[in-house]
Order: sequence, then structure tokens, then C-alpha cells
Amino acid sequence: MSTVVIVGASVGGIKTAQALRLEGFSGEIVLIDSESVAAYDKPPLSKAYLKHGAVSDEIALMTQDEIDGLDARFERGSAAQSLDVTSRTVTLESGKVVPYDTLVIATGSRARRSPWGEGPGMHVLRTSADAERLRSELAPGRRLLIVGAGFIGAEVAATALAHGVHVTMVDPLPAPMSRVLNEDVGNIFAAKHRREGIETVFGHTVATVERDSEGFVVELSNGDTLRADGVLVGIGAIVNTEWLEDSGLVLENGVMCGPGLHALGADDIFAVGDVARWKSNARDEVLRLEHWTNAVDQAKTVAHNIVHPDDLVDYETVEYVWSDQYDWKIQVVGRTGSSDFQLLGDPAADRFAVLYSAEDGSLMGAVVVNWPRALVSSRRAVASRRSASELGVELNATLGTAPASPQR
Repeated sequence: MSTVVIVGASVGGIKTAQALRLEGFSGEIVLIDSESVAAYDKPPLSKAYLKHGAVSDEIALMTQDEIDGLDARFERGSAAQSLDVTSRTVTLESGKVVPYDTLVIATGSRARRSPWGEGPGMHVLRTSADAERLRSELAPGRRLLIVGAGFIGAEVAATALAHGVHVTMVDPLPAPMSRVLNEDVGNIFAAKHRREGIETVFGHTVATVERDSEGFVVELSNGDTLRADGVLVGIGAIVNTEWLEDSGLVLENGVMCGPGLHALGADDIFAVGDVARWKSNARDEVLRLEHWTNAVDQAKTVAHNIVHPDDLVDYETVEYVWSDQYDWKIQVVGRTGSSDFQLLGDPAADRFAVLYSAEDGSLMGAVVVNWPRALVSSRRAVASRRSASELGVELNATLGTAPASPQR
């Protein structure tokens, strides 16, 4: 019997352990995690969990029966401190040494800390403890300033507004989520936030954040001053690879892996989730994705390659991520952000899709809001490299409208 040690017990680590058992692995599984609480799901942290609170069972990644059926040993409350690939051991911050035959690195990423200091009223959102602290700001009449209009910032803005909080969202880019969607499409979402009552300040950065007896005084790069009772900093994430710096593994904004998610130069080590940076043969490029579904799908590939070393498979994926903001269910598939896109439907009617075209005219990605049929069709079209314009004609027919004109 062999031992698989999985460092990180969030979605990537837990799903890898479950997939190993489904693949027939009968050896020992050890899961190491820095948090003391049982594994929980993170997408609800900016949505229902932040809005209402929850007991641990409502966001748990596994039921107690599933935990028992996993037949794994958990080492909780002490993060991995170092890796010795020669002796095949992981040393924890507690000093405990955990040996492995196969190692899976699933340490994910953490929120980028505030460059304006920390302390009461200054928040990030990555863990359940972060959400519990941030929830204290969600009281009617309070003022929350959100720095960063990516998915997390936009979701928290919608959640806070529902609590009667006055929300101001600041981002140096001209529109929310425009890093992923492009400026024109991002402006559709900016208009939605403003209609709902969010104060938006785009195209300017935060220069200083000072604390006084009434909360925070925030000065922007244009000289304007804002006041807030609390500040959420949502300016991206940092991969958790510091503990691997002396291991000899290749680290470049993640653990560099081959197509089957083996760490380069180490056939007994794999990476999964946010921390995995791998070479995609199908795309002929190196990728790293911070998507929930990506971690789940990678876990299946890693488990297969551990249990079946003579039948290795490459990991390939079509990106998929979702976001809940107000009454909009936003679903993103494939690669988005191209300047060659078409808008189908009507954002004012709360149902629309944006189709992004590759250079050859095929559909490379889509953003779909409250339109399940368009989502299903888009996922199929991205996978098959179907013509974006053909899909647009088909979807417009279901709306009873003329074909949309491509926008560039």
C-alpha cells in the first residue's frame, strides 16, 4: 500500500481524495490543511454565506458520511512549511514530518493583502473567517468601500446593497470585470450596478486610506475624498507556493506542470487547482486558472494518473465560472475579452449573451446572463469550435430578433 499526501483541503484537495477512491485507490490518504475547521466550499462566501450566515453543514464540502467513507487522515490547523523531494517528506509548521509516496499540491491561493494597512474595518475575503468579519459591516446605513471591481468585489457589492449598506466601488479600470470581459462588455455590468444603487468610481486608484474617529478617509488618485465605515480590498490573489521555494520544484506564478499535471521533473508530485500552472498541448500554451470547476476537473485527471501510471491522460478544459449579482445569474464559458464580439438579447430585459470570436471566426468564449439555452449552446460551440456568427443567428432565432451585428 502507498500513501498519497494532499497538501490543501479545499475543493481541489478534497475532490482529489474523493476521485482517488472512485478510481479504486486503496492506500492511505493524508490531507493537510492550515485551517482548523472542516473543509468548506468558498463560492458562497461572497453570496449567501456573507448575506445570511450559515452553519458549517451548509457550506461543507463533505457530509460526515462522506468523510467517513473517504477513510482519510486529516492533519488540520498546521500549514505545510517545507518539502523535501529527496526524502519524500512534508514538514508542517508544528514540526511534524509527514512522509509520502505520492504528493498532491493543492494549496491554492490567498487574497492579496491591503497595501494601506490592516486592522478593524479593513477586510479581504478568502476564508469563512474573513466572511464572518466582513458580515459585521453589513448593517443598514453603514458605508462600505470596495477596492476592486472583479467578480468578488462585484458580488460583495450586490450582497451588501441588499442589507441596506451604502456601497462605493472603486477600480482603476474603466468598468467592472473588464479584465476578463473587455471594457465594452464591462460597461453593461457597470450600468447594472448603478441602476441598483451602487456608487461607482472607475478609472481611478486609491492613493491613501486613513483611519479617524468616524471610520476611514479614502483619497483617490484624482484628489477626491470618500468616507467609509469599512473597506473591502479585492485586488487579486497570490498563489501559496512560498513553502516550496527550497524544494527544487519549478515555480512560476504556481507549480509548473506537464500536460498530465505532474510537477516538472517530479513524477511523484502533482498539482491541482489555483496553484497548478500546466502546459496545454491542445492550445500549445501554459495556463493557470482560478476556477472552482477547473479544480474539480483537475482532481479527476490527477487521481486517474496516480492510479493508472501506465495510462496517463492530459488535462484539457473549457473554462467555466459563474457569478450571482442581484437578479443576474452570470455564467462565463471559454476565453472571453476579445474585442470581436456580438451582443444577443437585451440587458435591460435581464436576459442576454455576449459571444466572443476567435481570429478564425469560431466561438472562443461567451458571457451568458439568465439564459440557460444560450449557455448550453455556447459550451458546446466552444468545445467544437463552431462559428460564432452561426451560433448568434441560431440564438437570435429563439428570441425572434434579427441577427446581431458584430462589434469591434
